[in-house]
Amino acid sequence: MKMKLTELTLLFLFLLSFPIKAQWQPAGNKIKTKWAKEINPENVWQEYPRPQLVRSDWQNLNGLWDFALLPKGSATPTSFSKKILVPFAVESSLSGIQKAVGKENEIWYRRNFQVPAEWKGKKTILHFGAVDWRTEVWINDIKIGTHEGGYTPFSFDISPYLTKGEQKVLVKVWDPTNDGPQARGKQLKDPRGIWYTPVSGIWQTVWLEAVPQKYIKQLKLVPNIDTRHLQISADLTGEEFGDIIEATVKKDGETVQIAKAAVGQNFTISIPDAELWSPETPTLYDLTLRLISKGKQIDVIDSYFAMRKISYARDETGILRLQLNNKDYFQFGTLDQGWWPDGLYTAPTDEALAYDIKVTKELGFNMIRKHVKVEPARWYAHCDKLGMLVWQDMPNGDKNYIWQMRKYFDGTEFERDIASEKIYRKEWKAIMDYLYSHPSIVCWVPFNEGWGQFKTKEISAWTKNYDPSRLVNAASGGNHFQTGDILDLHNYPEPQLYLFDAKRPTILGEYGGIGLALKGHLWEPDKNWGYVQFKTSEEVTTEYVKFIEILKKLVRSGFSGAIYTQTTDVEMEVNGLMTYDREIIKLNKEKVQKANTELINVINNRR
Repeated sequence: MKMKLTELTLLFLFLLSFPIKAQWQPAGNKIKTKWAKEINPENVWQEYPRPQLVRSDWQNLNGLWDFALLPKGSATPTSFSKKILVPFAVESSLSGIQKAVGKENEIWYRRNFQVPAEWKGKKTILHFGAVDWRTEVWINDIKIGTHEGGYTPFSFDISPYLTKGEQKVLVKVWDPTNDGPQARGKQLKDPRGIWYTPVSGIWQTVWLEAVPQKYIKQLKLVPNIDTRHLQISADLTGEEFGDIIEATVKKDGETVQIAKAAVGQNFTISIPDAELWSPETPTLYDLTLRLISKGKQIDVIDSYFAMRKISYARDETGILRLQLNNKDYFQFGTLDQGWWPDGLYTAPTDEALAYDIKVTKELGFNMIRKHVKVEPARWYAHCDKLGMLVWQDMPNGDKNYIWQMRKYFDGTEFERDIASEKIYRKEWKAIMDYLYSHPSIVCWVPFNEGWGQFKTKEISAWTKNYDPSRLVNAASGGNHFQTGDILDLHNYPEPQLYLFDAKRPTILGEYGGIGLALKGHLWEPDKNWGYVQFKTSEEVTTEYVKFIEILKKLVRSGFSGAIYTQTTDVEMEVNGLMTYDREIIKLNKEKVQKANTELINVINNRR
């Protein structure tokens, strides 16, 4: 049967309506989460990426970009034969590529965009949530900047390089993984055991923002519940003498307080009758900051904060206990790697990002240790809103640290080369700056188990001096020094109190690792391990509750917090409370929640 010309034209136009889907699909045959099915290249990760510094004029650049992987040092490609779904790393399934990168290659990205006409007269800022590791950026064939670091946001003012009509952005990334001196966490080019698939290139949202000629660039918010004040530090760009910052605090839509200060001045705002934040009552206050110049509002941002305090003090038995809001508070959490079978470092959706936090809270935990990884700002915002304490690790690094680890207790420290030490210091400060205002974060962890550990006393003291409002856990799990606020022990599988510090709270920073491999939910069907392994959910639950009973006694003897390994299975590790695809909670939820609540209340019921 012959088709008329008009019918052929309509069919052609119909087929053209699906160009993006035809160019992208998840790569590989590994397990995936349920959220992977929701991924749409035209609508991927559209949420505002920076919840504590919000403006209305912004444009998301996530979606399909042109992609090329070329040998390091190659000329700029003139053509791109593949597409990659941003913001998923090259090695991930959801990128559509799932290909190893390595130090020998460089990643190239390209896409076009248009600046909205209503942004005329404003600056246009190009933001990257995170790119691993060295990034170079061109706008309309003009190189505009370079950034090194895999875990923190960075941005460029691209206004001077824009032309009429369509704009072109070109990005080059080099990531040597464990052949380089940079922080990388658990990425390993030859993944095995507790080391996972590398994450290279763009792995968080890329976006544009319109800002006035002078604007508020960064905030630091520090609550003080003892004086009922909030300290505000605002970093501005382009400010002039005589400009003013006006801060308005609201609670449930009602104005609580207004304060003003000259730009460049740190200032405090009173919070009378402050409602305190805790995992049980995660009360947040809304904050609006306005930049006023010559009587006119130049810039306005929306933010939020919470009134809470983290500290420690001796209890009635003389044991130093962690405190929340000046009351003894047992912190019990999970070791959270933040990995996904389909997106690796990047959760498939914002709903997925919040899911692990919600399940952790439902299981009766009140804390998460974010293990040698840094998350997008939205993850910490979910913790702020849901009520979850966070211990934040510095991702470990240095290309030789795996093979040069020292015994945990022999007092030997890793000798970093000059380049590695410089990278560590720069990125640790950048991470702290990036996360400084999130109330959920209550503890900084510079080192884990001697992995690249160096100059412990110096780094610990610097961290505490830079942020005296939080605790510092200088060396989680070994190679201890008399520095920082915490003595942190690791012991697998069962809890043990084999050291005690009368001058600092003592924490069980890792224990557990009870394994259960569930067929159909495994990254590698035949290569799975846990610190101990069982065959049924009932057996794992029984072992878990047995460990809780041991912990109850050890809490009375001296532990002020504990962290169970771990939230989910990760690649070949099967010791998660959930499977890697998040399809199954592997233990009996009710029994775990009951046991966890009883453990926490050994201390908290004394209040």
